[in-house]
Amino acid sequence: MRPDLDSLQALDAVVREGGLARGAARLHKAQSAVSYQIGKLEARLGIALLDRRGYRVRLTPAGESVLAEGRRLLAQADQLGALAQQFARGWEPRLTVILDGILPLEPTLRALRTLAAERTPTRIQLKVEYLGGVQQRFERDAADLMLVKDYDSQPNLEARDLPEIECVLCAAANHPLARPRSVTLAELHEHVELSIQDSSGGANDRHRFGGERVFYLAGFDTKKQALLMGLGFGWMPRYLVAEELRGGTLCEVRFRAGSHYRFTPRLVRRTDVPLGPTGARLIELLTASPTRASARTVARRRRGTP
Repeated sequence: MRPDLDSLQALDAVVREGGLARGAARLHKAQSAVSYQIGKLEARLGIALLDRRGYRVRLTPAGESVLAEGRRLLAQADQLGALAQQFARGWEPRLTVILDGILPLEPTLRALRTLAAERTPTRIQLKVEYLGGVQQRFERDAADLMLVKDYDSQPNLEARDLPEIECVLCAAANHPLARPRSVTLAELHEHVELSIQDSSGGANDRHRFGGERVFYLAGFDTKKQALLMGLGFGWMPRYLVAEELRGGTLCEVRFRAGSHYRFTPRLVRRTDVPLGPTGARLIELLTASPTRASARTVARRRRGTP
């Protein structure tokens, strides 16, 4: 049978208040109406739910089981109603974010943790791609935001700068390229270059050295492991290898034309599709400086808001 939420609510109120009259008062209904709803539920189930023989009504053993399950259904119904009200006030049901795998994941996860703590109702999807695959997935999935190293500017896209990232050319301490003197492009070509596979299927990495011996890897964690094993040399974002560079397990390859470069990632959104409160809040969290973020947190606490 389909659950009768009104009847379950009547049963719950009568049990909580200890009698039909007080249960009816709790629901602001006539006692006869509450008694009828419970009787209807008993008839539909074919079992007695209340023992009415004493001064205070009591649940039968079957009634205890039915009410326990009924309260779970009532709680779910309340959550569903609250969720519908939030969406009616403009909260987007879903938000899709595409992240370039060269960018640090921690700031995005911190922002998502804040949204979770604020009980944001939106279902958020975070997808990781590499190089040209970031914008390709952004367009294919009609995603809302992308955090990207490089992208093709379009009239309907708006970008905001994110903190700068430095990349370092490195190799394991025991690799032939890990030596004090500078090395030439020809010397680099003698060794295996480790690169990240463009998830678009193209070849959009303008920082490749053009040698014939290239191993394409699925992500930067795998690339870091391969570097530590001495498999080859390659570019790595400094934030991922800073500890290994300090400890000497990885060394900077002193390429004559430059062994490090910097880039400014972008947070890109569509201007032709308005963002809801979740998207706007996520942008605020991702682009806030630590000083501004701390000031906002203090202000919220003073107001007594999350």
